Amino acid sequence: MASSSPDAPSSVNPPVNPYTAAGVDTAAGDLAVELMKSAVRRTHGPEVLGGVGGFAGLFDASALRAYAKPLLATSTDGVGTKVAIAQAIDKHDTIGLDLVGMVVDDIVVVGAKPLFMTDYIACGKVFPERIADIVRGIAAGCHETGTALVGGETAEHPGLLGVNDYDVAGAATGVIEADRVLGADRVRDGDVVLALASSGLHSNGYSLVRHIVAGAGIQYGDRAPDLGAHGTTWGEALLEPTRLYTQPLLRLIAETGDAVHALSHVTGGGIAANLARVLPQDVWVEVDRSTWSPPPVFRVLADLGDLDLVATEGTWNLGIGFLAVVAAEKADAAASALSREGIATWQVGVVRGGSRPAGEFEQGAKGVDGGAVRLVGAYAENNGAK
Repeated sequence: MASSSPDAPSSVNPPVNPYTAAGVDTAAGDLAVELMKSAVRRTHGPEVLGGVGGFAGLFDASALRAYAKPLLATSTDGVGTKVAIAQAIDKHDTIGLDLVGMVVDDIVVVGAKPLFMTDYIACGKVFPERIADIVRGIAAGCHETGTALVGGETAEHPGLLGVNDYDVAGAATGVIEADRVLGADRVRDGDVVLALASSGLHSNGYSLVRHIVAGAGIQYGDRAPDLGAHGTTWGEALLEPTRLYTQPLLRLIAETGDAVHALSHVTGGGIAANLARVLPQDVWVEVDRSTWSPPPVFRVLADLGDLDLVATEGTWNLGIGFLAVVAAEKADAAASALSREGIATWQVGVVRGGSRPAGEFEQGAKGVDGGAVRLVGAYAENNGAK
C-alpha cells in the first residue's frame, strides 16, 4: 500500500459512483419516496403494517375470518399510451387516478371489495417531483376506492427509456364471499342493462386519439374550446381522469341485495365486447344507441379523423364506463341510487333468451364464451341529455 506524502493535497475529489455514472440516480429515487410518503400513508388503515419503504407491504388479513368462504380477487393493468400526453404537457398528477381506475375497478366487476394495491413506475430518469405527482394521484385514487397502497417500485432505466419517458402499472387484491360473486351464472332472461356514464375517454383508445391529433396537426397546448371550459387545452381535455366506480357500486350492491347480477367494465374492446364477457352463452342483448349521445370529445375526435362513431365502438367507451345487469324490478331503484352518487345512469337494453335476430353480434370476446351483444339504432343528437 502506498504511504501518504507530506506534500499530498489535504482533500481529494470523492470517488464517482459508477451507478450514477451509468445514469441511475439512487438519491433522486430516495427523494421521490420522501415526497410521496404522506400521500401513501393516507391510504393506510390499521390493517397496514410496516409503513412505507419496506421490501414487502404487509396487510393484516384477520378480517377475512369473518367470511364463510373468502375468495381473493386480483387484477393488474396499466394506463397505456395516455401517459404520452401527460409527458407532452408535463402534467402528471392525474395519471395515477387512471391507473387505479384500470386496476381496482376491474375487481369490483365480481362484487369484490378492494383491499390493497401496489404500483410500478419505469422511467428513463427519476425526477422526484414527477414521480411523487404520479404516486400522489395513485394514492388519491386508492383513498377514493377504499384501497390501501401498500407498496410500489420506481425503476430507472437509462438507455432503455428516454429521459422524460415513463410507464406505470399496478396490481390490486380484493375479497368477496364465495356465494356473492357476480357474473354470468346470475343473469336471467328479462334482466335490465343499465349504462353508467364515463367521464370521457378514460384510459383506452389513446393510440387512435394520438394518431388523430397528430394527423390534424394539433399541438397538445392548443386551445380546445369544443372539448371543455374556456381556456382548456387539448392536452388538459384528453387527460380528464378516469371515473372511479368502486365505492358507488359496492354501495349499490349492499343496498339492493341480490338485484345486481353482473357488472362490466367498459375498457379495451368497447361496449359490446365487454358486456358479452359477463353474460351466459344462451342470451343476447341489443344495446340501443338512441338512449344516449356520445360526449363532445368522442364526436370531435371522430370528425377530425373522418370516422363514423360506429367505427370507433370497438375502441372507445363512447360515454359508457360501466354496465350493470340488474333484476328488472329493481332497475329503476338501482339507476336512481347511482344517479344520487353523481353518476348518470340509464337503461340501454334488456337481456333476452332464445333465438336472436338475424345479423352480426359480438360474442367470444377475449376468449370468454359468453353471450351475444350488438349495438343498434342511431345515437341521439348531442343535446346534453347524456
